[in-house]
Formats: sequence, C-alpha cells, structure tokens
Amino acid sequence: MSNQSHKEKLLHIATIGKTVGIKGDMKFHLKTDFPEQFVVGAEFLSDKKDKIILDYVDLDRGLVRINALNNPEDAKKWVNAKLFATYEQTRESCTLGEDEYFFFDLEDCKVYEDGELLGVVYEVDRIANTNYLSILTDKKLIEAGYAKKFLIPFVKPFKQSVDIDTKTILVAGGKDILEAS
Repeated sequence: MSNQSHKEKLLHIATIGKTVGIKGDMKFHLKTDFPEQFVVGAEFLSDKKDKIILDYVDLDRGLVRINALNNPEDAKKWVNAKLFATYEQTRESCTLGEDEYFFFDLEDCKVYEDGELLGVVYEVDRIANTNYLSILTDKKLIEAGYAKKFLIPFVKPFKQSVDIDTKTILVAGGKDILEAS
C-alpha cells in the first residue's frame, strides 16, 4: 500500500524566524491552533522537503532549536523556513474538542439547507475570531442568478450539523446570506 494518499497535501503549521542568542535558538511563528504538536523530537518537513527535528521548544518565548544545531551560524540557513505536517500526522498529534473539526475535513463538504444543496465548501477562512465556510454555489443556484461563491459563518445558529463521514453540513440562514451576496 502506498503511503501517499490521494490528498497528500501538506499543511503549513509554523515558520522559523531569525536566530536569537548564541545557542542556535530561533524565533518560531505558529500557523496552527494546535501548539501541542510542537514537542522535542517531533519531525516535520520544510518547504524544501528537508526533515526538521525539534530539539528544544519554548512556546511561551516563541523559540525552537532544530536538527542538533547549536550555534547561530548553522541555524541561519533555516531562517524563514516553513514547517509542514501531513494530514495524517496532524490527526495523530492534534486533539479536537467537542464540535471541532480540522479545516481540511470540512473542505469538499456539501452544504444543505432544508434539503436544498447550496454548494460545496472549498476552504475555511478565519476572519477575526470567527471561522467562515467559503462555498462554491451550486450550478442550479448560479443559473438562477445567485453569486458564484459566498461565505457562511461556521457558528450557531448558522451551523446546524456536520457529518464528516458523509461530507455533509446542514445550515440555517445560508440561503438568506447567498441571496444578499
């Protein structure tokens, strides 16, 4: 069995910043809601497909040391490197709370209201503190004159139910938002 899934996308989860001090510490900028995955010994891929292993992690100070580098000269080549994780790695190392979902699981879900297909989620956007489903409107609704895409807040009362297994999201008030788009 191949270890590459049909959706072998990588998630950008952090960016390494400038070197700090004399031990090879580097600034660390999180791009994820799951800081618990950044522990000593954790492995990630860089944007150049190099393996990065965390040797030291201080999230409170936003610092890491990587790949057994212990001086700023060696660490400098990693400044601005992006760290990536696979979807599977993310599932294994991140804990979802009740009624929480990975953005990548919400993508490609069909969005229905009162039995009518409004469209399909193509991405999830975070604006301020709220997540929004970015939806490509169903062809029938586009032909009826509606916008080609629209946003629905992914919170109650709009979010009614989510079934990741069937890739289905039920919403309320979505058609009103589409009509106003």
